[in-house]
Amino acid sequence: MTHPDLFDDPAAAADRSRAPLAERMRPRTFDEYVGQQDLLAPGKALREAIERDLLQSVILWGPPGTGKTSLARLVAETTRAYFIAFSAVLSGIKEIREVMAEAERARRASGRRTILFVDEIHRFNKAQQDAFLPRVESGDIILIGATTENPSFEVNAPLLSRSQVFVLKPLSEHDTVTILRRALADEARGLGGLPVSVTDEAVESMARYANGDGRVALNLLEFAAASAPSVDGVARVDEAFLRQSIERRALLYDKTGEEHYNLISALHKSMRNSDPDAAVYWLARMLESGEDPLYIARRLVRFASEDVGNADPQALTVAVAAKEACHFIGMPEGNTALTQAVTYLATAPKSNAVYKAYLRAARDAHSDRAEPVPLHLRNAPTALMKQLEYGRDYEYAHDDPNAVTGMDCLPPGLAGRKYYQPTERGFEKEIKRRLDGWAALRKRR
Repeated sequence: MTHPDLFDDPAAAADRSRAPLAERMRPRTFDEYVGQQDLLAPGKALREAIERDLLQSVILWGPPGTGKTSLARLVAETTRAYFIAFSAVLSGIKEIREVMAEAERARRASGRRTILFVDEIHRFNKAQQDAFLPRVESGDIILIGATTENPSFEVNAPLLSRSQVFVLKPLSEHDTVTILRRALADEARGLGGLPVSVTDEAVESMARYANGDGRVALNLLEFAAASAPSVDGVARVDEAFLRQSIERRALLYDKTGEEHYNLISALHKSMRNSDPDAAVYWLARMLESGEDPLYIARRLVRFASEDVGNADPQALTVAVAAKEACHFIGMPEGNTALTQAVTYLATAPKSNAVYKAYLRAARDAHSDRAEPVPLHLRNAPTALMKQLEYGRDYEYAHDDPNAVTGMDCLPPGLAGRKYYQPTERGFEKEIKRRLDGWAALRKRR
């Protein structure tokens, strides 16, 4: 049995010809399924489990249009278990409880298990997801959850530990072209029986535009075929017409989801590895997808201190200037200021000595006894403080010819600790030379 909300749309069932092309072209067998061969090629564990009706609870994680729901449909066609499907967008805790009760009754009455497919399972909150646990543990249901979000963050840990996660990848251009050509050739479900002509170049452009999403590709094909000009009674879709139909490719991006963090990580690590070309590419990916430019600017300011530091003290100035410029002129004009900063930071000498110095000092601040500030480092603005010897034995650096004294500025328990250890790169080489010289002066004294 299947739940009517998801798989059995009455209108579509009454007249499949009215359903969208992407719906009509869903694969009916594994031979028709395109992509995900790492998981579903003959002999692969997931396919074997489905075909032998031995499937256990799984989470299907992948971007939109990669075949998660189509795979669930193949399970529904293959399994001998009861199959119930619904969408987390349309269902709530009431529906969950009804399904759980129905699965328990089926198990007791016939011994048959229930496979429950939950589309967009990440939309259920933690309490709703908890409702599945008792039935998963008892064996009343086999859960198939589909999600576009990272299950590590969006699926309850107990539920995740009882499920195997399968990662579906974006379709390759070759796979997308295969889907489009199949739709053009299929007379029963596709466009094969219609007077439509699509050039090879247009098909390949559609595949690139879809960006790994089979549904987007088929929707574009259907729109182009319906709106293309007719020549001798045949709708002609060529590259020129397609360019008019596509204003801008929709880049996969979620400013609050995993892709947000993946892309900023790629930008940061490309700059750290002194690769300005890769850094500019990831910057463009983020900006063109609608990322907040000031978020990127803040990350660049952080990078300037964390990964460049005193190897090039000008890096922080450039990053802050880019932030101010971006705030001042806004987008899209601010993209060049960010690009200037990204390329400067990527090509600057690198040092994380400042970052590591702080980590060392913070560790000691937490783990060692918080000793009082030595008296000689304290100011004495009042008579009482002077009487208590605040400031006594303080050595004024400017009284020394080299502007450095032998006075110890750390608490006695930390005397001799070295937190900042400059590298030999960029300006830090000069800083290291200075520190070594001052250390030698102090040693002689």
